[in-house]
Amino acid sequence: MSELAQHLLAWFDRNARSLPWREDPLDPYRVWVSEVMLQQTQVETVVPYFERWMARFPNLEALASASEQEVLRLWEGLGYYHRARALHRAAQVIVEERGGVWPQRAEEWQSLPGVGPYTAAAIASIAFGEPVLALDGNIRRVLARLFDLDVPVNTPAGEHELRRLGQEQMPPERPGDFNQALMDLGAMVCTPRSPRCEVCPLAEYCLARARGTQALRPVRQPRKNVPHYIVTAAVIWREGRVLLAQRPPQGLLGGMWEFPGGKQEPGESLEAALQREIQEELGTTVEVGETVGVFRHAYSHFRVTLHAFHCRLVGGEPQPLEATALEWVPLAHLSRYPMGKLDRQIARTLVHLHK
Repeated sequence: MSELAQHLLAWFDRNARSLPWREDPLDPYRVWVSEVMLQQTQVETVVPYFERWMARFPNLEALASASEQEVLRLWEGLGYYHRARALHRAAQVIVEERGGVWPQRAEEWQSLPGVGPYTAAAIASIAFGEPVLALDGNIRRVLARLFDLDVPVNTPAGEHELRRLGQEQMPPERPGDFNQALMDLGAMVCTPRSPRCEVCPLAEYCLARARGTQALRPVRQPRKNVPHYIVTAAVIWREGRVLLAQRPPQGLLGGMWEFPGGKQEPGESLEAALQREIQEELGTTVEVGETVGVFRHAYSHFRVTLHAFHCRLVGGEPQPLEATALEWVPLAHLSRYPMGKLDRQIARTLVHLHK
């Protein structure tokens, strides 16, 4: 084991974060669920979701036998809902096609739905002891600073070099702890801004610290401009119920429920955009009334401002032309339907207005 790895693991033994999925680090189910939840999501956000998940789906079989709608409802608020659907499908694959036998090597894990190189390496190293580097955002930053890497880390060349450098330091005796130690170091000490170099257990090995380039690492290729969309949504009423549409299973927010509507086109008023969208999606017409509210959300690659309106149906019976299903739902039952953040905000606003 290298000196660097020894110092890092000694620090980890004293300072490891206390996290619920680490209570049984050899349980592949707990490791897997936590790693999927942690993709693009902060640890503080994940902890309560993980605990609720484990209370409802304590093991692989419980998850595999659940309905997709229940899985999505429990995931609601974590975002990136394709992760929940893939986790559910993968559980069914393991139970139905593998007879409940867990994959062990990272290469096997990557054959499952929704499991990429990082997640596969994390599970294989933590739960099964495979000496493979799990390259997440924290580890990229730590390694880029340790070795003062001047290649953008979000390029194939940068990733290849990071893997080579990290794998060279990987101790075969404790690969899972090594990966988690790097993650914790990036989260607690080698932070994106103002890294705490004075308390870093690897300070003497860090080339960026020696050269004063900490603030310049990691190097990243500049991001493209993030588009901003104006979107409309219709709260269509009938005898105290509102109309919900279920999104198709594939794509953004697949399988989730929403108030029907869509993007405003150039030159359109909000009302005209909403009427056009309702005609295209539901094959009917509505009279647009008062506003329900304006709601905003930033996704990973675009931003949305959503204008929601109370609407009255003036055409024929709505048809699910672009949706999987339609349902008229009492306000008291809206919480039973999994929704994305913006539609949940609309639902809560409606419930609050009609108390």
